[in-house]
Amino acid sequence: MANYILRRILYIIPSLLGIFVACFFITRLSGDPTTLFLPVDATEQAKQAFRIKNGLDRSLFEQFITFFFKAFHGDFGNSLRFGEPAVSLLFERLGATLELAVTTLAIALAVGIPAGIGSAYYRNTWIDYLIRGIAALSQAVPTFFLDVVAILIFSVTLHWLPTGGMGGLLHLIMPSITLSATLIALLARVMRSTTLDVLRQDFVRTARAKGLSELLVVTRHVARNAFIPVMVVIALQFGVLMGGVIITETVFSWPGIGRLAIQAIYARDYPVVQVVVFFFAVIFILANFAADVLSALLDPRIRLK
Repeated sequence: MANYILRRILYIIPSLLGIFVACFFITRLSGDPTTLFLPVDATEQAKQAFRIKNGLDRSLFEQFITFFFKAFHGDFGNSLRFGEPAVSLLFERLGATLELAVTTLAIALAVGIPAGIGSAYYRNTWIDYLIRGIAALSQAVPTFFLDVVAILIFSVTLHWLPTGGMGGLLHLIMPSITLSATLIALLARVMRSTTLDVLRQDFVRTARAKGLSELLVVTRHVARNAFIPVMVVIALQFGVLMGGVIITETVFSWPGIGRLAIQAIYARDYPVVQVVVFFFAVIFILANFAADVLSALLDPRIRLK
């Protein structure tokens, strides 16, 4: 098991190096940010002074070497827009993003897991067809479309919820629910599949033969064993979820990392874009690593691969 984890850690190193390279050069494709941060009538001397101050006058290779060694020590540079360290801006917004992501995951677990179990238990009935239909529709509809529809219905028409911002529970309801829709559908479908497999096992028939109530059989024996493989999916989807907050935070003006990333991209704020992209990439890699470790713990045969 230790060798398996060590191999997975070693796989992370080239991934991080690739992210460093891609993160740096892709951000430079957007063009020179000088014209966005200086007045239209700025002189060439002022533009050159701005480039020298932010290290943009050097060659791409020199900029990359400087970026690489500074980032290796946790310094991604100062924001061109705010003049503050990019890492500090990231951590200022991290709490809001985590609040949205954790709430979304909690809603997805609370709805998706029972829906999957119910769909499997009442398979080939109208309950099963209804849950599967809603799940398929939820995965087909883009999140940004759900965001806009939710705002039109619950904010503009009914005036029940605020259109955006962060200020309390009411502000959290719409973004967390719309963001959780796709994840609920995925968990319901995976939970249905694993539950059907468990329902066919001998120990379930034995539990029923002993006279246990159907509720006890489902909760104690079926759900517990069916949930084990789903844990891997949850670990993997958390990384996807952290990346998916970008659109939802932008639509609902949620002051998190995702909205910060969009603002930085529009402003060509290289340091902020780089630190946000790197952060999301690391989260996704760690989520994959956690999924691999969970898979090895739940299925010892994987350790040999």
